[in-house]
Amino acid sequence: MKVLVIGTGGVGSAVAAVAQRRSFFERMVFADLDPARPEKIVGGPDNHRFAAAQVDASDQAAIAALAREEGADVILNATDPRFNPQIFAAAFETRCTYLDMAMTLSKPHPSEPYSKPGVMLGDLQFEQDEHWRDEGLLALVGIGVEPGLSDVFARYAADNLFTEIEEVAVRDGADLAVEGYAFAPTFSIWTTIEECLNPPLIWERVRGFYTTEPFSEPEVFEFPEGIGPIECVNVEHEEVVLVPREIDCSRVTFKYGLGSEFIEVLKTLHLLGLDGTDPVSVRGVEVAPRDVVAAALPDPATLGDRMHGKTCAGTLVTGTGPDGSPRATYLYHVVDNEWAMREYGSQAVVLQTALNPVVALELLADGTWAGAGVRGPEAFPAEPFLDLLAEYGSPHGQDERSP
Repeated sequence: MKVLVIGTGGVGSAVAAVAQRRSFFERMVFADLDPARPEKIVGGPDNHRFAAAQVDASDQAAIAALAREEGADVILNATDPRFNPQIFAAAFETRCTYLDMAMTLSKPHPSEPYSKPGVMLGDLQFEQDEHWRDEGLLALVGIGVEPGLSDVFARYAADNLFTEIEEVAVRDGADLAVEGYAFAPTFSIWTTIEECLNPPLIWERVRGFYTTEPFSEPEVFEFPEGIGPIECVNVEHEEVVLVPREIDCSRVTFKYGLGSEFIEVLKTLHLLGLDGTDPVSVRGVEVAPRDVVAAALPDPATLGDRMHGKTCAGTLVTGTGPDGSPRATYLYHVVDNEWAMREYGSQAVVLQTALNPVVALELLADGTWAGAGVRGPEAFPAEPFLDLLAEYGSPHGQDERSP
């Protein structure tokens, strides 16, 4: 397998650290607009299977040309979702398998944004499903940790733990702290703003998709392995779109443990218009306010040495167990930042995301996962994925809760 990775920020760099230990691929090329970033990744003495390239992720023709030049079998999109349409189209053009960790962006309903969805996450990709199926090509979308591993947990629960599922409730929280910064997000602030300030999406069998106001329906969720109780709120996320396509259930939700301080910062950015993506003129220079915010904050990939604590991603599934009794099970994955830095040199949040596309690539390489069309992780058998994740040294956990 020859893999072309587009984007070498925190997650792209962590993909390299994880993949370096595995033998399933022949060559992995890392490409970025800034040539210094992929060059830094491939500079180590043991990286003989790695190569660096320069490419503009917004240029479909350039991506396709690079994929052909490298003889790529797979394109892994490790950029933010603004560039999904171009990379997705380039993969189809070059007949490459496509993977991403976040789907194409949504657009709120023009008149009723807090009750009705407009363009939903991934709509632009799912519109192409028939074309990918007709060509026998696979686009595996949303294969990070959330979405990604959280969807695998839903598949595992459906296949092994429940005879009937009431709700698939993805819950994400952490007790991570960053020393020396009053405010320092541990993941891309560009993507975080997009997720958190858009109207959250909920799916119910009887109602279909609907939206609420940002940060709605707060609940205190008890996270495992010492993280403890954290208030979680509704946030827009891909699992709500993906899971109902494959999993028979009555409701799907996503809530994120942001914390009151983080929420207030996001609200202030929105109030000031600093979450905007349309360029404004600043002394004759056109610049998007959100890009300024991202540039002013520390790069999350560089914070590992200042971070401590754990991050948890998981899926709480409620319904009826095989014995006919009510059941509630939280399937989860915890990464301790100290372990992540020691083992891979990457901070916990980006490593937790990067592990999953590499696991998926290995399953695709050996044929364990196969198919055609635009599909999410919940469309594939979960057991091989979870077994391989444990082999990578980062097993999942399972916590029975009171129904």
